[in-house]
Amino acid sequence: MQEKIFLGTYTKKKSQGIYTVELDTDKKELTNLTLFTEESGPTFVALSEKGNLYNVTSVDGNGGVASYSKDGKLLNTVTSPGASPCYVAVDEERQLVFSANYHKGQVTVYKIEADGSLTLTDEVTHTDPTGSHENQDKPHAHYADLTPDHRLVACDLGTDTVYTYDLSADGKLSLASKLKVADKTGPRHLTFHPTLDIAYLFGELNSTISVLAYNRADGHFEVLATYPTLPADYEGFNSGSAVKVTKDGKFLYGSNRGDNSIVVFAIAEDGRSLTFIERVDTYGDFPRDFSLNPSEEFLVCAHQNSDNLTLYQRDAQTGKLTLLQKDVFAPEAVCVKFV
Repeated sequence: MQEKIFLGTYTKKKSQGIYTVELDTDKKELTNLTLFTEESGPTFVALSEKGNLYNVTSVDGNGGVASYSKDGKLLNTVTSPGASPCYVAVDEERQLVFSANYHKGQVTVYKIEADGSLTLTDEVTHTDPTGSHENQDKPHAHYADLTPDHRLVACDLGTDTVYTYDLSADGKLSLASKLKVADKTGPRHLTFHPTLDIAYLFGELNSTISVLAYNRADGHFEVLATYPTLPADYEGFNSGSAVKVTKDGKFLYGSNRGDNSIVVFAIAEDGRSLTFIERVDTYGDFPRDFSLNPSEEFLVCAHQNSDNLTLYQRDAQTGKLTLLQKDVFAPEAVCVKFV
């Protein structure tokens, strides 16, 4: 079977925009890298159920989000002066798109129109005090996506804060709750357990996974436990990146840039604790993102600096990864999204 993958990229060197690549699940290999559309800095992409693509974009020095039909036709772009966002997500129920802007510390909401194009509906800028790390010079929103009860949760690396927003049907935000985590954590990405009100937060700056309890009554998070993703004797540079949980809720995966590894944890039955399983080499430089395929038999990891994809086979019983390919060319790839 051929499974299609969209790749978001930087376009500072070799990349020309958004690419697709195919995973042949029978041959267990990645093939057929193809340019989907030329774009400027489409570092993150999201897909709607209708097949429309929403991606980070930059147009004449303005940053924002672009919308494409499934056949690659540009529907529209919504931009504003300044740097581009770094994260995009889709809310199918309310037909909304969210973006998080690292450089502006902003979370933005767009309405999906009938033709798939976007209209800006709301925007909030974080103003809380920042942490003491050198990369926490100001608020840096890095993630904005849905909670299980359809609030919006945003991670801000600069303020060491996880924000929960109530979200109206027409895309208006109102703050529901805030969680301040430990100084120099640098909240980057967050993912939820598939069946429990538990979330897992990757701290970019301290390379940890924090287990959070989520309270649906008021949208509040509570830190239950925190786990390192690096060896105890690791001394070099590292930056935590992507975090994913399997559909059965049994395993968690996280990517480390610097150590250039993927760490694997087993998740306790109640979701509230993690057990280290293994840490595997990604065979590339700066693994910014990775994704499991729909059956979760395979994992694809993208490297920003070494322009390559790595393919693993995953053991559903143990969670362990086995290398299949490590030299698949993909220029400046930083986002992996299976169709």
